Amino acid sequence: MKSAGSMGINYMQKLLTSNVPKELVKKGQDRVVEASLTLIRERAKLKGELVRGLGGAVASTALLGIPLGHNSSFLQGPAFAPPHIREAIWCGSTNSTTEEGKVLDDQRVLTDVGDLPVQELRDTGIDDDRLMSIVSESVKLVMDENPLRPLVLGGDHSISYPVVRAVSEKLGGPIDILHLDAHPDIYDAFEGNKYSHASSFARIMEGGYARRLLQVGIRSINIEGREQGKRFGVEQYEMRTFSRDRQILENLKLGEGVKGVYISVDVDCLDPAHAPGVSHIEPGGLSFRDVLNILHNLQGNIVGADVVEYNPQRDTADGMTAMVAAKLVREVAARMSK
Repeated sequence: MKSAGSMGINYMQKLLTSNVPKELVKKGQDRVVEASLTLIRERAKLKGELVRGLGGAVASTALLGIPLGHNSSFLQGPAFAPPHIREAIWCGSTNSTTEEGKVLDDQRVLTDVGDLPVQELRDTGIDDDRLMSIVSESVKLVMDENPLRPLVLGGDHSISYPVVRAVSEKLGGPIDILHLDAHPDIYDAFEGNKYSHASSFARIMEGGYARRLLQVGIRSINIEGREQGKRFGVEQYEMRTFSRDRQILENLKLGEGVKGVYISVDVDCLDPAHAPGVSHIEPGGLSFRDVLNILHNLQGNIVGADVVEYNPQRDTADGMTAMVAAKLVREVAARMSK
């Protein structure tokens, strides 16, 4: 079955090869892009004004949804994740206080600027080169509104490249990245797609947007993954040695001498017993408490983050993985806000 996105792209390609002037199509695309970015810009302005009006915040976490799934090599369900994660964040089954005592009802701790309308953009025939630039621009619009800092809801892992690029460019230099994942996502161009969710960190490292990249939870890695890791100087911590590495990983100090720390959490870093609702089920992963211990003990100025690859189409009927993703968001937000 074709996805709605691919059908929209194919429709626009037919228009471009017909008698419809290319300039007419481009003008239409430009209007949709401007409308999409205006939505994010104005929501970010509103939330930024509110946080500044409340006072006392040095950094405030702002959720930004990027419902993109077409760069997945297997299933595209992560495109539907952001609303499910939001619903779980505010689910009445739990209270609004994080484990470290931050109250999420306080807009200075967590606010929300909504979703970039990815599907509507793709329906106009915009290619991935331009789409990635639009994602980066949307992140910069959030960061324009000090003290907002972006916590991006994916979406597949391809979004990390334009998000990290935006954070690094906005701050004026490289950052350190803590990447929690079952996979290194560092192929040069997986299946010929340079924007594949399996290639995002190759693009990040090529661009010089990160000084250090620590990858934790790795348990599905091949020769190319290891060679690419060596090429870019990546610190790869595989699950087969986690018991030995635990002391290091639960006492990380990152971001000194650079512009800060970025956290990227692929939900499949967790063992599927804890999070079955992912596209790539890979046994032998981290426990939820392992992940929280790493996050809670991390020392560094967190300037941005993403939580990606939750697939609601593979979740349990009661949305267990949505609750897991939501708690990851809650705890990362608490660490970022101050």
